[in-house]
Amino acid sequence: MISSKNNLFKRILIWRYKHISERKFVYILSILVGFLSGVGALILKNLTHFFQHLLEGNLVRYYHNAFYFVFPIIGLTIVYFIIKYVIRNKVSHGIPSTLFAISKRKGIMKRYQMLASILTAPITVGFGGSVGLEGPTVATGAAISSNLSRLLHLNQTTRNLLIGCAAAGALSSIFKAPIAAIIFAIEVFSLDLTIASMLPLLLASLSAIITSYFFFGSDVLLPFEIKDAFKIIDIPFFIILGLFTGLTSIYFTEVYDRVQKIFDKINSPIKRLLIGGLSLGVLIYFIPPLYGEGFEVINDLIASNPEDALKNNFLNLDLTNVWSVILLLFGLVFFKIIASALTFGAGGVGGIFAPTLFMGSILGNCVAKIINTTGFYTVSESNFTLVGMAGLMAGVLHAPLTAIFLIAEVTGGYELFIPLMTTAALSYSIVKYFHPYSVYSMELGRKGELITHNKDHAVLTLMDVNKVIENNFVTIYPEMTLEEIIKKAVVKSNRNIFPVIDEQDDKLIGIILLDDLRTIMFDQTLYKTVFASDIMQNPPEIIEIGYDKMTDIMRKFKESSAWNLPVVKDKKYIGFISKSKLLTAYRNKLIEVTSS
Repeated sequence: MISSKNNLFKRILIWRYKHISERKFVYILSILVGFLSGVGALILKNLTHFFQHLLEGNLVRYYHNAFYFVFPIIGLTIVYFIIKYVIRNKVSHGIPSTLFAISKRKGIMKRYQMLASILTAPITVGFGGSVGLEGPTVATGAAISSNLSRLLHLNQTTRNLLIGCAAAGALSSIFKAPIAAIIFAIEVFSLDLTIASMLPLLLASLSAIITSYFFFGSDVLLPFEIKDAFKIIDIPFFIILGLFTGLTSIYFTEVYDRVQKIFDKINSPIKRLLIGGLSLGVLIYFIPPLYGEGFEVINDLIASNPEDALKNNFLNLDLTNVWSVILLLFGLVFFKIIASALTFGAGGVGGIFAPTLFMGSILGNCVAKIINTTGFYTVSESNFTLVGMAGLMAGVLHAPLTAIFLIAEVTGGYELFIPLMTTAALSYSIVKYFHPYSVYSMELGRKGELITHNKDHAVLTLMDVNKVIENNFVTIYPEMTLEEIIKKAVVKSNRNIFPVIDEQDDKLIGIILLDDLRTIMFDQTLYKTVFASDIMQNPPEIIEIGYDKMTDIMRKFKESSAWNLPVVKDKKYIGFISKSKLLTAYRNKLIEVTSS
């Protein structure tokens, strides 16, 4: 039965190769990937809203706010058991895990990743986890497209392109912003903007948004129409907003990174769960707006109703006093990323896209309120709320173009294009100076394993160092005599370099070049008196597996002017890498990456 199915599938693939060109097939798959990403977004969104309505809408409303304290720890515990006993694999954060797959796994994502986020993210967010669904939606679509590509025997370039299509489809479906979704895939996943890649991204984004309209109608996540026109005199105030969003983006990145490092030091997952879950529960109990994604708070601010978001605050501050409102809003900005980081640290699954929008909208609203309260000038609070989202998104995600077009699309026009560009550009520039990598790519960037728009660096990152190591070198021991070297090494080898290693532990001690032997190898009086240790030399550079990246290896060849460099792992000799083989591998990978 299985054999007959395999034969049928092979016949279908053969028919496809004969009748459908590779480019047309990619177009068809991009439409399918967009549709599947849209369906994934639908499932994640509906499951999350079901949990939120069940818990926050009924238990909290009809019983007591104390449930805010217990919901997160319950949800995170359920997620822990699902990961341990159902998925049985580590569930990484959505977009970082996808970037890792592109950079280090040739776009290959494991099968369990297709369902991992669907099973865990809605419970995390629905039970109060202060994270978003955008990352898990992207990860779900990316895993589906990766495994679909493997099933259909597509190459690495096409596989990565379809992962980008999944990302575009996910964002297009969630926000109904197809252009911003395409730009997001290009900015965050460093896809090349060519005709070969543009049309699949466009088709995927279109397919996903049509899917979203089919299931959700015209409902949008951020319903808003611009009422206050932009005035050129507002530019200085949007520059001020850019400064605020840039500094807040640095705060976001620092807190996120430091909290993650703290939790990484806790070896026990149960301890991480208890510490993170209980801390999160305390925060949400005292500050209920931190519960879940926070889009209701954003919409309240856009509608100029911050009081609705801040009612029943535990400080019992007078909300008719604008400075009380500003203080409470700044408190939300300060604690939101802490709540998000605690959610991740405790083992929750989600993304940082929604927290970024949450903090940006509140910050923009605060800045506008402060400007208006001074009485010096009056600005539009709703416009600043929207532009604040773009500013923080540009800074935290390192995606200024995505930020600009996303807000422009969700507002239904480009009236705010100039302030969006001003704030996003300034915020991004400030953060880029202090943090060269985004929260998504921070870990990969530090290791030099991140795919970027720098073509040389991207190709080097995709290369596998193990595939360029050569092992056909005859090894020499330091106590070997000149006679033994000639008979056991020189005669038997077709290479002109010999590694000298310790006979006990295989550690590299030095190297001997054939040129070092030419002047003495025919002098038989030296055969018994000259030893390998007498004529060996230190290699100009040593390549260490696990430490040196491809960029480091290229640099070592350049600085040493050597044609062969020894490779070690934990100081043990592995082999050599030759410059000629490295350059050949680089050229082949470059052709593979740039071919359409």
